[in-house]
Amino acid sequence: MIRGYTDHAANERTFLAWIRTAIAVIAFGFVVEKFNLFILTMSTAGPPEAQHRMQLERLAGPFGRYDALALMLVGLALAIIAAARFIRMGRLLDDEDIHPADSVRAELILSAILLLIVVGFGTFIVLG
Repeated sequence: MIRGYTDHAANERTFLAWIRTAIAVIAFGFVVEKFNLFILTMSTAGPPEAQHRMQLERLAGPFGRYDALALMLVGLALAIIAAARFIRMGRLLDDEDIHPADSVRAELILSAILLLIVVGFGTFIVLG
């Protein structure tokens, strides 16, 4: 039997939850990029009036592309941080010494960045 099995199992469940979140964030970045490509295609397909075409081109502006890329990079960063945290926590669980609980500063910073990106994109869509 593994010593501290329940702790290791909880560590693995937490790791898998972080990975699931990272995959969802990366997938959302792909969706945003595909939406941007769809809007660009709609603006060039057929002869719509000039004002309608300008609105579509403005909606598919550079912010949409950078937002999608930022979401993909944040998702990748989440996966890397999750892997590092999983390995570190596994080593701490196997160690005989008692260790104080760490702060959740990195998780809060990444969550805040992700929230700012999503709010920025939402604002762009609503105002665009």
